[in-house]
This record gives sequence, structure tokens and C-alpha cells, in this order.
Amino acid sequence: MVQSFYLQRGKRWLDLFLSSLGLFALSPWFLIWALLIRFSSPGPVFFRQVRTGLNGRQFRIFKFRTMFIRSDAHTCLLTASDDSRITPVGRWLRKTKIDELPQLINVVTGDMSLVGPRPEVPLYTNLYTQEQRRILSVKPGITGRASIAFAAEEKLLAGRADTEHFYVSILMPYKIEIELQYCRRISLLGDLRVLLETILKLFKRPVPFVIPDRYTTTSQD
Repeated sequence: MVQSFYLQRGKRWLDLFLSSLGLFALSPWFLIWALLIRFSSPGPVFFRQVRTGLNGRQFRIFKFRTMFIRSDAHTCLLTASDDSRITPVGRWLRKTKIDELPQLINVVTGDMSLVGPRPEVPLYTNLYTQEQRRILSVKPGITGRASIAFAAEEKLLAGRADTEHFYVSILMPYKIEIELQYCRRISLLGDLRVLLETILKLFKRPVPFVIPDRYTTTSQD
């Protein structure tokens, strides 16, 4: 991957400027959302989880908590739209993507970028092939090409008994392919386009995504 000026300096400058501006502008709303979460169900305001970042380095991601706190022995790492763990307030936060906004903190600290591949948990990144691990050479983002394409991912996972198998064998490989295409052509205009498309997507009804046959066929072999 060619290290352009944008990749070396510009992308980080854009991240710092927009994320700092966003945190400042949204701070009053952060307080309101935090109070809604705190008083609607017991537990912390923020959900923090270990994710795999740039060059495989692990970090803790910030999100607004959208689920009830449970002490289950085994907790699924994936969330479908019909998941009973989601709180009423959390369902609205997830639908509007407000739960993702605290990741602006991760952008300021340098663990994430505004645009880039979505960071996965180590359990799934440990399954990456050598080719797939190339996306770890780019800082993970709050939004990205795969995030836009799979805006209705939770609906795709809903009602499936094989949720994890479906995700690992079908959804994840396709998402990685989309992100690899992004990694090969990172540019200022490209990132600005992704940010604009992400904002516009919030005001549109999610369209059911059709997965290419080559993924569904391979998973059944």
C-alpha cells in the first residue's frame, strides 16, 4: 500500500479535527443519553470491549451500553435485531447508531479512525487468513464501506439458530473483501464520501442485503 501524504499525515489530522469537533458539539447530548441509559436499566453508561486494532494491537472500544447486564456463562458476541438482551432505550440507540458515537473518544486517542474497517473481537480476527489480515494494516474506523453495505446486519442475523456460523462463514468474509478494496484505495475524497454516505444512510430505511452466491455456496460445501 502506497503511503501517500494523506495516509501519513492528512488522515490523522482529519480524524482529530472532526472527532474533537464532534465531541464538543455533542457533549450536551452525551449527557442526556447517558442519563437515559443510567436510569432505564442498572449498569454502566458505557460498554467497553476488547477489539483488534492497527497491526493486531488490542484496545478497548467505547460504546453506549444498549443491553441488560447479565451473568450468563456464555454470552454471544453477536447481536441480532431480535436479541432479548437489548434494552428499550438501547434498541433506539442502536437503530439511530447513537450507541457508536462514543467511539469518537477512540479516534481522539488514536486507536481508531473515522473511516476504516470495523474492528472485530480477537476471537474472530484470530480466524483471519494471511490475506484477510491485511486489513489490520489500516486503523479501524467508526464507519466504512462494509458498515454502509451491511447497515441491516442485525436483521440478517435475526432468527438464526446458527448465528455465529453464519457470521463467520458468510458475512465476515464478504465484509473483509469490501474492506480490502477500501484499503487499496484510501484517499481524502474517498473518506469524505464514506462519511457523507454514512450520514445519508441514517435517514434512509435499511435495504435488505443480498449476499453473493459464491459465499452462500462455499459455506455449504
